[in-house]
Amino acid sequence: MDDRTGESRGLCHDEPVITVLIVDDHKAFRTSARHLLEAEGFVVVGEAANGHDALELTAELSPDLVLLDIQLPDIDGFVVAKELRERGERATIVLTSSRDAADYGASIAESGARGFVPKGDLSGPAIAVFAK
Repeated sequence: MDDRTGESRGLCHDEPVITVLIVDDHKAFRTSARHLLEAEGFVVVGEAANGHDALELTAELSPDLVLLDIQLPDIDGFVVAKELRERGERATIVLTSSRDAADYGASIAESGARGFVPKGDLSGPAIAVFAK
């Protein structure tokens, strides 16, 4: 069954699949996050290594959730999140960083993202909290 049709079900077979776009400039993190989230029943529909690709792929793939690194090489995750909101994208945005949320002050709340998960705490349940 095609996961993009919305007809597929998660690992529990009673929950709809949540599609995810992973945005991070480090390939190793994207690979690790993909394996972790797919093991928890998420469907990773794409990966982006920078903010411009994130904007393009979000429009193209329409993921349910964008896991978005804050520190990207071209435009930071806060700007990407704000741009996605201004474009009317409906994806839930969850910011992530190797730094602590406190390091960013009010920027996380002001970005339009639903929340923040430190990279070291990334898990399916941590992401699922924001996807509901």
